[in-house]
Amino acid sequence: QVQLIESGGGSVQPGGSLRLSCAASGGTISSAGLGWFRQAPGKEREFVARINWNGGSIVYADSVKGRFTISRGNAENTVYLQLNNLTPEDTANYVCARRLITGRYDYWGQGTQVTVSS
Repeated sequence: QVQLIESGGGSVQPGGSLRLSCAASGGTISSAGLGWFRQAPGKEREFVARINWNGGSIVYADSVKGRFTISRGNAENTVYLQLNNLTPEDTANYVCARRLITGRYDYWGQGTQVTVSS
């Protein structure tokens, strides 16, 4: 059973940065894709970014393009999400999930909270 554990969230001012991590235990994500999603209170879960197994294919939501960067360190069985130039609209619980080749996500983490406010 793969467990995904997110970390790196916190409270920052607008314009600030955070680096989120998604670490896998009980299994590997080095041969699978990984996606990041976010959910704000009262809103539906929103796709943020995804990366394939070797980093050769990366997709971002339009709302974060140019500000967020997804990357992976296979040796560490970890995927990162660098968040730059944050705005209050980025406030949400950020969750990572393992993406199968079919496009379905099978394992999900609990998330890490990002709060952007002045």
